[in-house]
Amino acid sequence: MNVLRSTFSSLRVKNFRYFWLGQCVSIMGTWVQRTAQTWLVYEMTKSALLVGILSACQFIPILLLTLVAGTLIDRYSKRKILILTQLGFLILGLTMTTIVYLKVVQYWQVLLIAIGYGILQSFDTPARQSFVVELVGQKDLMNGISLNSTIFNLGKIAGPSLAGLLMVKYSVGFCFLVDTISYVAVLVGLFLIKQKAVVATPSHKRIWADVKSGLNYAWSHANIRLSAELMLIVCTLNFNNNVIIPIFAKTVLHSGAQTYANLLSATGIGSLIAAFLMSYMSRFGLQRNIYLFAGIGAAAVQSLMLFVHSFSLAMAMMVVNGFCNMIFLNQSNASFQFAIPNELRGRIMSVYVLLNQGTTPIGSLYVGGVMDIFSGFWGFPACGLLALVLLVPVLFSNRELVGHWLRPKIQDE
Repeated sequence: MNVLRSTFSSLRVKNFRYFWLGQCVSIMGTWVQRTAQTWLVYEMTKSALLVGILSACQFIPILLLTLVAGTLIDRYSKRKILILTQLGFLILGLTMTTIVYLKVVQYWQVLLIAIGYGILQSFDTPARQSFVVELVGQKDLMNGISLNSTIFNLGKIAGPSLAGLLMVKYSVGFCFLVDTISYVAVLVGLFLIKQKAVVATPSHKRIWADVKSGLNYAWSHANIRLSAELMLIVCTLNFNNNVIIPIFAKTVLHSGAQTYANLLSATGIGSLIAAFLMSYMSRFGLQRNIYLFAGIGAAAVQSLMLFVHSFSLAMAMMVVNGFCNMIFLNQSNASFQFAIPNELRGRIMSVYVLLNQGTTPIGSLYVGGVMDIFSGFWGFPACGLLALVLLVPVLFSNRELVGHWLRPKIQDE
């Protein structure tokens, strides 16, 4: 019982329960949509590069807008921002459902809708990340972050598997309908939340001045700066599964939609195991030593995919890959949120989102081009090996701080 109380301590807060349960349904729908969208585009175009461009279109707006979004999130109610973004997602989902069911869908239309998703995500993701502390408080922040990560991976496990079943039994269009309906759940949760005090800091400064103050804070704190450098490498190169896996399933494993969904679910299983483990370990605080090992491990696992040719071994490697990636993201999130002022939280978390998702177009275009020129077999190794090479100078140039991180009993400054 003590283990369960420690693992789920933040769910004792009613507002967080509403938020968490609504997100569980919504994010599952999002993964159904992402799985179906990627498969639809690959079936339409037969091009890994065009799949990479699709992914880039969804994440380029995050690269361009998320720092500005973080400033606005600090100025206004995060709950109201989330209600607006979820309504926007619902409208885009309904549009995608309609054009697929009417059989008028074209590649350029999917790209425009992906850009729309990216614009909304620029505001939605940092708002969600920074909203957690308002719901659970500083005491349960680490646990709330871990359980928030668990939501993502519940959807990541169930979503692709459900998408595979729905695509086989019904149609791709039905997947987009499921996604559209799922946004209703999170909207209900957001409307049920009753906050005693809204954390917002109205500012008369120009937006760019507020953006600059957030960037200066992140750069001047060594722990956040090193976390940012690690995320820049690992998130750019190790988080391209949506681009790599469908081509890997088709060209290396010679399989179809169900194998693609199964491999995505395998990464989700590893991620879920890690998320629950980190939820339990949240009572011990930030684990920067584990964070380092997870980042290096994620790159190493992708490099070892050079030797994987069978479905069973690929599934096992995806579980390990998901486990390492989840621990890395969980601790990155905690590293950015650890002991920062609430009035800067939106801006600091916008930097986190920029590094987590905004760099995805670079990785997507890189790996899409590699697979088009060579083959789907080289997708994972090309990313993993390059990440390992780039990590060496970063860790060496920060060797004193790395040594500090590797001694977990020493508290952060």
